[in-house]
Amino acid sequence: MSHKPFRFAVQAFSADSAQAWKDMARSAEDLGYSAFHLADHFLGEGPKLESTNHPHQNLACIPAMTMAAAVTKTIRIGCRVFCIDYHHPVVLAKSAATIDFLSEGRLEFGLGAGWIEAEYEAAGIPFDRPGVRISRLQEYIPLFRALMSGEQVDHQGEFAQVSGFAGSPLPVQKPMPPMMIGGGAKRILSLAAREADIVSFNFNNRAGVIGPDGVSSSTASATAEKVEWVKAAAGDRFKDLELEIGAYFTVVTDHAQPVAEQMAGMMGLPTDEILQHPNVLIGSIDAICDTLQERRERYGFSYITVGGDNAQAMAPVVAKLAGK
Repeated sequence: MSHKPFRFAVQAFSADSAQAWKDMARSAEDLGYSAFHLADHFLGEGPKLESTNHPHQNLACIPAMTMAAAVTKTIRIGCRVFCIDYHHPVVLAKSAATIDFLSEGRLEFGLGAGWIEAEYEAAGIPFDRPGVRISRLQEYIPLFRALMSGEQVDHQGEFAQVSGFAGSPLPVQKPMPPMMIGGGAKRILSLAAREADIVSFNFNNRAGVIGPDGVSSSTASATAEKVEWVKAAAGDRFKDLELEIGAYFTVVTDHAQPVAEQMAGMMGLPTDEILQHPNVLIGSIDAICDTLQERRERYGFSYITVGGDNAQAMAPVVAKLAGK
């Protein structure tokens, strides 16, 4: 099978100052990364955040994305991913279209159904069961398309009733910015396969926290099964999809074995499973390049997202593989 060229993104969560944030965005662009992402989380430090094991995100994603777009020229800007329960769909569509408009067509529009139960609880947002949250996302997708079309909107759904106006501004990218949908279970990945331009493979975050359960849900064999779900749901459009995955556990080192052993002990998995885990990159620059090429061959992953702390260390990988 043919594969799409590699591209790489940086995902950052926080910055100590406005200048530091600007510098991170510019650095990602200068290092050859294709995109600069945030996530969509809002909890400040405290027991609720600590219970999730999730890193603190001190920046609200929409204004931070706008700032990143303003200080860069070519890099794409995104949120990996907007939680649809944190935003009214009309307001989110307008914000996204505005970022695409102001950045002259550089938005990647990432969407997800939400998963951190403690965050919902802390903010008093109802945390519906997964099926309801995914159904809401499924309903919102055609609404987002309508709101970015310039046509009069008339949407009468279970979760949203919207009519009597046209969305504005129109995005620069037509018919709308590329849509990324992320998740780790069969239904959300099947929805992404049918509707998205970019399918983002994540853990099955059924536990609502970051930890061994999620890591175990995305082993090499489990991820191969997820790719098969996407293939089955996508049908003929599979060849057009871009498959993205986060390299959450990245360590550039010439001594991979002890690092993998330590991580294996933390995650309750065999060391070999850790080294083969699609969300793990441990090794030298050359070894990581070989691993990414092998995984593209096996799974089809061509779009790799790394954490902001690893952007500089992974820059030689980007230089070797981006666009190839």
